[in-house]
Amino acid sequence: MSLDVKTLDETRLAAWLEKNLDGFKGPLTATKFGDGQSNPTFLIEAASGAYVLRRKPPGVLLKSAHAVDREYRVQKALADTGVPVAKMHLLCEDDSVIGTAFYIMQRIEGRIFWKPDLPEVSREDRAKIYDEMNRALAALTTLDPARVGLSDFGRPGSYFERQFKRWTDQYRASETETIPAMDDLIAWLAGNTPADDGRVSIVHGDYRLDNMIFHPTEPRLLAVLDWELSTLGHPFADISYQCMQWRTDSKSIFSGLGGLDRKALGVPTEEEYVAAFCKRAGLTGIPNWDFYIAFNFFRLAAIIQGVKKRALDGNGSNPERGLAMGEMVPVLAKAGLETARKA
Repeated sequence: MSLDVKTLDETRLAAWLEKNLDGFKGPLTATKFGDGQSNPTFLIEAASGAYVLRRKPPGVLLKSAHAVDREYRVQKALADTGVPVAKMHLLCEDDSVIGTAFYIMQRIEGRIFWKPDLPEVSREDRAKIYDEMNRALAALTTLDPARVGLSDFGRPGSYFERQFKRWTDQYRASETETIPAMDDLIAWLAGNTPADDGRVSIVHGDYRLDNMIFHPTEPRLLAVLDWELSTLGHPFADISYQCMQWRTDSKSIFSGLGGLDRKALGVPTEEEYVAAFCKRAGLTGIPNWDFYIAFNFFRLAAIIQGVKKRALDGNGSNPERGLAMGEMVPVLAKAGLETARKA
């Protein structure tokens, strides 16, 4: 059995799926999608059709990371809600099949957009695509977790305090060098976290354009992907995380909207996007906005530091890109610190 992050034991996997997945017929071929730094993802093409497989990466992993069982559970729970997700077929937690836990989901034909200025679509469609992202996020934020069986999907309350501790611990566990801006940002966040206001919602954790599949020809969102970091949290978490995109340089590896003419592009400003979200979510505004932005720069920097460490250790999903992304950790930390100092 191969534990290579880029390959699967196709014969063993096909035999297991024929026994456990209704309607599945082998043989199969598995082709790894090249992008993504989290759970390795494969296109499965078989006699019975096409599927997508997501697995935990092999090797030693940080505590609580790469929880494919949680990804599977939240997407299955969100079926038939206002949040579009792929259909979940089955979860396998038996490591003996391909070496790590995995799940099989529907393959959705559509478009993934990698650049937030959306150069491949019309100005009119750009506005509609952003509105679709906004609509789905508001639907997720306002959904009662208990209604879809997710009341125990995380600990309610003190979300930012808990997230700050979690990502500080994980950053320290994957730290490869001293980054003064990151240390200063951590110190600022420790002393400036707002008091918990009791709000609780389902949080995606990595809500951004390239984690979504849109219709092949229409500006319509078909599925939100990559739920690895999802949990019960705070309704301001995902919106502030997504809005880092407006503050990130368009020429960086993260391809933000910084430095671009949003009006000419037909893309909403950060203020317009947040206002549309608030209207849909029944909010009059978001207090402590600069804290949430600074926090998310810290959190993303900690996540990317983990990506870099996995790449250095040889068990990253895309080691070359992981190392390139790792160069952004000081940049993200500096952006977070600058936001904090303006707060």
